[in-house]
Amino acid sequence: MKLITYLEAGKEKVGVLTADEKAVRPLPYADMLAAVEAGIEALTAAEPGPAAALETVTLLAPIPRPRQDVICLGINYAAHAEESARYDKALAKDRPIPIYFSKRVPEAVGPEGFIESHPGLVQRLDYEAELAVIIGQTAKNVPAERAAEHIFGYTVLNDVSARLLQTTHKQWYFGKGLDGFTPMGPCITTADEIAFPPDLAISARVNGQLRQDSRTALLITGIADIIAELSSGMTLLPGTIIATGTPSGVGMGFDPPKFLQPGDVVECEIEGIGLLRNTVK
Repeated sequence: MKLITYLEAGKEKVGVLTADEKAVRPLPYADMLAAVEAGIEALTAAEPGPAAALETVTLLAPIPRPRQDVICLGINYAAHAEESARYDKALAKDRPIPIYFSKRVPEAVGPEGFIESHPGLVQRLDYEAELAVIIGQTAKNVPAERAAEHIFGYTVLNDVSARLLQTTHKQWYFGKGLDGFTPMGPCITTADEIAFPPDLAISARVNGQLRQDSRTALLITGIADIIAELSSGMTLLPGTIIATGTPSGVGMGFDPPKFLQPGDVVECEIEGIGLLRNTVK
């Protein structure tokens, strides 16, 4: 199933895309977090309402208001580790130990929404296409071999980053957690639709130019190990979002760097999930 959150006649709804992905049928849940807690089996058995053409509704981020900060992994593809170190030696990663940080998301940006450029505050605005994992059931002390059982689904996330803030502060919370810095969507593809571990094409384009082009199988720390390590010391609640890192090709990786400017259109796409398209304002 591909699940979306959308606005219809001013009302926020949760629905499932039709097979041709041209229409949506509403599901009887108050929001996506309630749908996640219900689980894939219950959603499959639910009777959706009448279809509405996608062109008549407004897509929101699948989880517009996460219940907790998004958990992110930094420098989790080898080629991105190399380009990060070239840009700033402080970003060098010489050991395979995961780098975790959190991303503050009062409200996620939906497909076709705007990335805020924050004039006067942000310089060196960058994009990062990422596969995001949605936890489906409470995870505590989960062994790696059972991690897949705790995954509800996957979505596309753009980990927008203010590089100068990120490197100046020597920690990443402020430079990655500003308002409008978490586009997400267009949908959640449920875990039963994607083989585990996911080996999916992931890409990003800016104004139609291909910048990132990789596969999610190239994660340094895989999803099973991420869930096992995090759940060994913290409880991951249903609806928790984990952004697994970005491949090479981000703006800071070019010589000279190619940072985002107002008016730029960023398209992040992952095979089996869809296209997340946002404009910088």
